[in-house]
Amino acid sequence: MSLVPARNGANAPPTRASELVDNNIFKTSTKGKLPTGYAEEIAISEHSFRNLHRDVQRSQATGKKRKREAKGDSSIVYGAGAYKGPWAKYEEHRIDSDSGEEVEVEVTDDESGGEEVVYEEDAIAANPGRGTLAGTNYDEVSAEKESSKFEGSQQYDYQGRTYMHVPQDLDVDLVGDFENMNLKCYHPKKLVHTFKPASGGKNSHEKALTSLKFFPSSGHLLLSAAADGKVKLWDVYHDRELLRSYSGHTKSVVDVDFCPDGTRFLTASYDRQMKVWDTETGTCLGRYSTGSTPHVIRWQPDNRTGQEFLAGMHDNKIVQFDTRLPPDGEKKNPVQEYDHHLGPVNTITFTDENRRFITTSDDKSLRAWEYNIPVPIKFIAEPYMFPMVKSASHPTKSSVLLQSSDNTIKVYNSGEKIRQNRKKDFRGHNNAGYAIDIDVSPDGGIVCSGDSGGFVCFWDWKTCKMWHKIKASDSAIISTAWHPRESSKVVTGDLDGVVKYWD
Repeated sequence: MSLVPARNGANAPPTRASELVDNNIFKTSTKGKLPTGYAEEIAISEHSFRNLHRDVQRSQATGKKRKREAKGDSSIVYGAGAYKGPWAKYEEHRIDSDSGEEVEVEVTDDESGGEEVVYEEDAIAANPGRGTLAGTNYDEVSAEKESSKFEGSQQYDYQGRTYMHVPQDLDVDLVGDFENMNLKCYHPKKLVHTFKPASGGKNSHEKALTSLKFFPSSGHLLLSAAADGKVKLWDVYHDRELLRSYSGHTKSVVDVDFCPDGTRFLTASYDRQMKVWDTETGTCLGRYSTGSTPHVIRWQPDNRTGQEFLAGMHDNKIVQFDTRLPPDGEKKNPVQEYDHHLGPVNTITFTDENRRFITTSDDKSLRAWEYNIPVPIKFIAEPYMFPMVKSASHPTKSSVLLQSSDNTIKVYNSGEKIRQNRKKDFRGHNNAGYAIDIDVSPDGGIVCSGDSGGFVCFWDWKTCKMWHKIKASDSAIISTAWHPRESSKVVTGDLDGVVKYWD
C-alpha cells in the first residue's frame, strides 16, 4: 500500500486523497482495469489495519499444538526413558552422525507423557560414567617417584667438601655480617651469564620458570623451579654449572623456598603435593598434601633448620605443617588452618620479627595474622583494590611490597599499624595476566620486577621513579631475584625457561 500523491500540481486545491493522507489514512495507488483483474481503490485507517493484522496473527497461533518428548519414568535416572518431567524438550530434529541428514525424533503429546522417546536410527547413548585419574592425566605420586641426580663436574673438593660449603676464594665476602658490609647497590646493565645444563640443553628448563631463590645469606647457590616439574640447583660462582636436579612432581612446580640455613628446601606443585628435600643429598624428607593445590609455600624463619611451614592453598586456606610430627598413617595432617579468605591464597609474608604474617588472595583483600592464632588481626579490602599475586619484604624497613594486578607495586607498612603507604606506588611496567616476582636490593634502595613484555624494571625506593629498564627476553619475565651479597647482580627467569645472570 502507498500514499496517493496530488494529481494537479503543487498549487491545486486539496482533494479527497490528500485529505486521507493528512488524516493518516492508507490508500491503494491503483484503480480500474489491470492485467490481473479489476482493482478498486480502498482507504483504511492505521488503527483498523493494525487490528486486522493482530486478528490474523491470533488465528495462526491456534494452529497445530507443539509436541514434547515423553516425561519419562521417575524410577529411571539415566539412559533411555529417564525422567525429564517439566524439563522435557519440545519437538526437534537432530543430525545423524553417519549420513549427515536430519533425523526426526518421535515425541508424544503433552497430555500423554507415558511413551518412551525413541530415535528412528539408533538408541540414546548411555550416560557416561565417572572420570578416572587416567582420564585427567593425573598420576598419584608415590614414595618411589622422587629422584635426584648430581650433574656437576666434581661432587667433592680436595678436602672432601660438597657444594654446600661457602667458597672463601672470592673477592666477595659471603660469610660476613651484613651490618659491616656498607653495601651500596646499583642497577645492572649487561648480561653476565646464561645458565645451561652441561648436557647441551638449549634452555635452563624445558618449560616456563616459576620461581628463583638464592641460597640464604651467602647466595653461592641458585635454586630454580619450572613448569616442567623439575627443580635445579646451580653454582653461582666458579664454573656456574648445573650441580643437581630434583625430580618428584608430575606437574608444574609452583613455588620453592629454602629454610633459613639452606640445608633443606620446600617445593609446591600443581599435582597437589608439597615436599621437603635435602639440598645436599637430594633425598625427599617428607610429603604433605591436603587434596588442594598449593599456590605459595614458606618456612617459618624462626628455626634455622626448618621445622614448620605455611602453605597458601587454592581452597582459600592457609595450612600449617610441623615436620617434626610423625605421619598419621600415610598422611601428614596440618596442625593449624587459617580459613578466613574468600579466594585462593597468593602470598605469605612474615613480618614483625616473624611473629606475624601477611597474606593476600584472589578475593582482593589483605589479612594479617598472629602466628599460630587462626583469627586475622587486620583486614584490608577496598573497592579499588586488585588481587595481589606476589610479595617481598623490604630488608631495612618495616614494609611489604605487593605486586598488584593493575600494573602497580603497592607498599604496606608492616609494623604495629598495618596500612597502605600511599606515598609509595611503583608504576611503569605491565604485569597483567602473569604472577611476576618482585625483589628489593640488599641495601633497600632499588626495587626490581619483571614485565610481561620481557623487560626487567628498576625503581628508586625513595622517589618511586623508574631508573632503568633492561630488555632481558622476548617473552615475559616471570621471576627476578637480587643477589644477597652483590651490589648489582640480578638473576631473571622467563616464560621460555631461560635463566640469566645480570651485572
